[in-house]
Amino acid sequence: MRPLFLQLLFASALLVACEEPAGRAAQQPPEGSLAWVEQRILENPNDASLYAQRAQLLERVDSTRAAEEDWKRAISLDEDNADYRLGLGDLLFRKVRLTDAEQRFQEAVALAPSSVAARTKLSELYLAQNRFTEAMTVANDALRLDPQDAKTYNLKGWIHRTAGDTDLAISSYQTAVERDPGLYDAYISLGILHAARRDPLALAYYDNALALRPSSVEALYDKGICAQDMGQDSLALALYARIKEVEPRYPLAYYNSGFVLLEMQGKRSEARAEFTRAIQLLPDYVDAYYSRGLTYEQEGKLDSALADYQQALRLAPGHTDAAKGLGRLEDRGVKVTVR
Repeated sequence: MRPLFLQLLFASALLVACEEPAGRAAQQPPEGSLAWVEQRILENPNDASLYAQRAQLLERVDSTRAAEEDWKRAISLDEDNADYRLGLGDLLFRKVRLTDAEQRFQEAVALAPSSVAARTKLSELYLAQNRFTEAMTVANDALRLDPQDAKTYNLKGWIHRTAGDTDLAISSYQTAVERDPGLYDAYISLGILHAARRDPLALAYYDNALALRPSSVEALYDKGICAQDMGQDSLALALYARIKEVEPRYPLAYYNSGFVLLEMQGKRSEARAEFTRAIQLLPDYVDAYYSRGLTYEQEGKLDSALADYQQALRLAPGHTDAAKGLGRLEDRGVKVTVR
């Protein structure tokens, strides 16, 4: 029989041996993580899908050069996979290497003639180059493959809009939301285009966008500007107040609140507080300095108005309104020494 201390030592070693595999398992990287994929690549160096997966993960951490190499490796291992060409093309597109991106998208179209995604990517690239005819041709090719594809109609809206045809843009966006009522971007575009026409229907489109994303600063701000332009000051202020709740450091919400309070309601001191907050958040906010100066000028606080107009001109020497403001102050006897 072993001495007691040897029995304890043996038992301890056995316990460690039993626990060690579990310990090693606990140290394994999380499935789907970059470390996990790299471990799989070591085990399966000829698996193209692993390089594609790592490329996507690398792009998320802005390692674009390494991601590009991984996409190329995936393509070399599986030359018939159109998705890998699209992945590399997307990366090159974001890096504004448009000729290289076009080549990859065209290769994807050739490899997957029935792929809607391949054609829409190519169409987006043509749109970025203002090649409107080619962009529309490829988008229509995509719709022949899938006449119900809402995103392609949304893309056609962008093509028409960028080319300057508002009526056709609206028609395409409307078709997009008919096909997919959850297409947020199309509602925003419809709101913008109708707001430019002072059409109250714009507010309804913004409401549709907000129904999908209730805390969207973009939709809240665009609707606020629309309400402001249509003379609905109370609605505009309510929308800007909502933005301040969602994103308290968004300077445009404060500036536009100040604009409404000053220009539409004549509340100078309240407006000034909003302009001041906008300046605190964005110290180079030229229009906020000018507008705050205007509140001072209207209240007869001319030295304060002078300081704000001069600051606006220091930041933007060509600011016409600030220059006119200095002219008005001179007419009122203020000595202006610095332009």
